[in-house]
Amino acid sequence: MLQRQLTAQGPSVSAIGLGCMGMSDLYGAADRRESLATLLAATERGVTLLDTGDLYGMGHNELLLRELLRHRRREDLFIAVKFGPQRAPDGEFLGIDCRPAATKNALAHTLTRLGTDYVDLYQPARVDPNVPIEETVGAIEEMRRAGHVRHIGLSEAAADTVRRAHAQAPVSWLQIEYSLLSRGIESEILPACRELGIALNAYGVLSRGLLSGHWTANRERAPEDFRNRLPRFQGRNLDNNLALVQALRQRAGAIGVTVAQLAIAWVMAQGEDIIPLVGARNRERLDEALGALDVALPDAEFAAIESAVPAHAVAGQRYDPGQMAMLDSERGG
Repeated sequence: MLQRQLTAQGPSVSAIGLGCMGMSDLYGAADRRESLATLLAATERGVTLLDTGDLYGMGHNELLLRELLRHRRREDLFIAVKFGPQRAPDGEFLGIDCRPAATKNALAHTLTRLGTDYVDLYQPARVDPNVPIEETVGAIEEMRRAGHVRHIGLSEAAADTVRRAHAQAPVSWLQIEYSLLSRGIESEILPACRELGIALNAYGVLSRGLLSGHWTANRERAPEDFRNRLPRFQGRNLDNNLALVQALRQRAGAIGVTVAQLAIAWVMAQGEDIIPLVGARNRERLDEALGALDVALPDAEFAAIESAVPAHAVAGQRYDPGQMAMLDSERGG
């Protein structure tokens, strides 16, 4: 397994990480047995980076990783955990709470569910607009010094927020959406991370399935699939975006790879400081995604990909208006 490093003195992790959200939440029903089999297969093949959050299934996802830890040595894995979003028993999102006391309380429950005494990286899933980022990061730093956290992360933070947080305590990575269809970070956020020596953990590299090559306009969706509310999956937006995927499919075919592999390989090729997550929920999709590790893109291919999927050609925002309003990264700066 190829490795990539978090910061100049930071640890190395697998060059592709596994995002575990879909095994518990938001994409419809998942098969618990297949989820565990996928986790085992991923770690067997050298995937060390596992991304989870206490919000995914209200703890279900962390309990799933606890099952994995019965079969894998804790020190061989890098478990990144998100916290902050509050949810009701029916799954309704109630807001964000990243106050220092709430941060420490959430970590205590996470450690209990995982059955371990530390997490490798802890990060707010969203920046709490009511709490200075210095206070949230300061609380995580206290937990780091106490040995319960190894590294500090951020998620969906604007460039100035990243700078403020990093001035408070060393930030190891910024987790943020980045793909051929979501390139807004290239103007300010990615340069800021590189200026500070912070790695970028890219999620949504397949744009929640749009770039998988398996999505169709008439695909049946479970009522609870949150993509039902995403603008890029609606009406004419979807037609436009699937046309982009078809153009990318032609490029993928020309070099003998799948659409998903080309999309993942493109993200990986944007820099050694970028570590993509794939959200494979079964072993078949995992095998396909890991095949991107063997894709070497010739220089001429980058221009062809840019022509097939121009930077601003996607139709629709990446979240619905309510969720967009929660993204510190979308406010600029």
